[in-house]
Amino acid sequence: MPFLSSAGDVTELYLGAEGVELDESNPDNRFRIEWMATVGEYLDQIAAEPTKPLVITATGKFFTNGLDTDYIAANASGLPRYLDRVHELYVKLLTLPVPTVAAINGHAFGAGAMLALCADVRLMRTERGFWSLPEAALGMPFTRGMSTLLRTRLTDATATEGMLTSKRYGGADAKAAGIVEEAVDVDQLLSRARELAAERAPLAGQNLGQIKRGLRRPLLEDLQITTPPSVL
Repeated sequence: MPFLSSAGDVTELYLGAEGVELDESNPDNRFRIEWMATVGEYLDQIAAEPTKPLVITATGKFFTNGLDTDYIAANASGLPRYLDRVHELYVKLLTLPVPTVAAINGHAFGAGAMLALCADVRLMRTERGFWSLPEAALGMPFTRGMSTLLRTRLTDATATEGMLTSKRYGGADAKAAGIVEEAVDVDQLLSRARELAAERAPLAGQNLGQIKRGLRRPLLEDLQITTPPSVL
């Protein structure tokens, strides 16, 4: 399960299990119900005492592989509420009153790719891993909130290419497309993320959260729309 750690003046949220490269119960860090609940609780803790910037990362092969497709297949009627929970997680990260940096250590697919976009700044390793939106290839729609997230956090050219072709972007391609601010060697990924987060540390506080809400108000409104049954 995800866990919090501390590196000096920076808080780190790991999306996998502590002490292992891969979480045996959720090896690709999919958005399982309990996984989302744990991540959400940690974000709530940080929001309650917004004193340190946050780095979000993971270990192993995956940053996060997105939606829990096994759960969706077994609970089709519950899909709208499940997607609402995903949106709620995005809102928490988008409005967190501390600077946030995503250090994308491996594959970030679908909902996981969108989670990375909710951070203020993104870094991605250069030698392995893809950022991708596979929905078109999988015959899956984007919700209104997800479409707005992608449209507002990416350039129109990148959102169009990523959403309509399911292209896989390696670190260098993601940097060129504006998906991430930097592509760095894996050995420097965490240290660079910590450095960028620490530079913004003086900005942490409720005022930053208010600014984020004002900046992203139309996006937040779309993410807070209840997912209709027609998504099925």
